[in-house]
Amino acid sequence: MTRPKKTQKKSPKKKQKAKQKKKYEHHPDHFNTSEAYLVQDLSDDLRDAWEKIREFGASLGEQRIYASGRAIMFSRKVCYFFVRPKKKYMEVVLFLKEQRSKHEFKSIRAVSKTKFAHTFQLIHADQVEGELTDALTSAYEETPSGS
Repeated sequence: MTRPKKTQKKSPKKKQKAKQKKKYEHHPDHFNTSEAYLVQDLSDDLRDAWEKIREFGASLGEQRIYASGRAIMFSRKVCYFFVRPKKKYMEVVLFLKEQRSKHEFKSIRAVSKTKFAHTFQLIHADQVEGELTDALTSAYEETPSGS
């Protein structure tokens, strides 16, 4: 003999919990993603460094520069570098096909089979020259154009 299946009734509390969906809350700064907003609180040294790296990046050629989340992206068809402003420094991450020497960058990690992310901490405008500009130029040239 088989027993009839008992149907479990949900208590009123469980029904209320089931009906209440988790509400996604945006970060307070979620809708304020603009270049100006991301760099507004930078110190004078960091603002000079930002202006210099932005000017250099824009001078490389045709591209799109836009704010996304907490970073400012520089892209052709795909992003080839971005700048993430922090309180005491700016984190510059650029994507290259080959690994550069470790002493130039804070960290280097593989992000795909063909690209490496090179992270650089920018503290002063004088750092936007030499090795960093060479690496940014290489990243720009290695990235396919968006046409």
